[in-house]
Amino acid sequence: MRLGIIGPIGSGKSLLSKKLAKYYGCKLLEEPVEKNEYLPYFYNDKETFAMLSQNAFYSSLFLLMWKTKDEPNVICDSTLYSNLVFTELLRLEGLMSAMEVALTYAIADEHLKRIPDLDLQIVLVRPTEQLFANVRKRGRAIEKGQEDYLNFHYGHYYDVLKRLFKNYKVPEKKILWLQLNDMEEEKEFDRIVATIEEAYKKSIQ
Repeated sequence: MRLGIIGPIGSGKSLLSKKLAKYYGCKLLEEPVEKNEYLPYFYNDKETFAMLSQNAFYSSLFLLMWKTKDEPNVICDSTLYSNLVFTELLRLEGLMSAMEVALTYAIADEHLKRIPDLDLQIVLVRPTEQLFANVRKRGRAIEKGQEDYLNFHYGHYYDVLKRLFKNYKVPEKKILWLQLNDMEEEKEFDRIVATIEEAYKKSIQ
């Protein structure tokens, strides 16, 4: 079972990934973005660091997925498609040029050929109000004062991801759009696991 978790900022990717890895007793690939030294620079000066940070995040994530490509059971806190959503959003915002975006896609296309497909892409779906509330609750200093950026991100994230899945011909049976409530509640987590397992069975048929 190789599962990828995708979702906008504040959707709960890390929390769900950790809970699933613990539940199934399998390897967890934690998103390298959170510890990446480029992240504070990006939030402080997006125009200068958009491409640099995206490629740093992308390269770190690819390396993690490459190192675990032979692992039969993995939970991935983010996927290459997730990173490409950010690239496309930065293009739409005018923070990455057409040339920079084309280069990023060219690299992604080559790397996607070198790692196995995930069995299931799990997209975390939450309303914008909840996403903002989650970001405020975790209280990261670098995310303070980023309301305009986050609002643009939330307003376009799911539409951009749908276009990426279509462009890369990801089969619908390998995508789970997962509506979430409070994952810390036992009944809700049980529902999430049951929903994922049902979707996983369909994805490998």
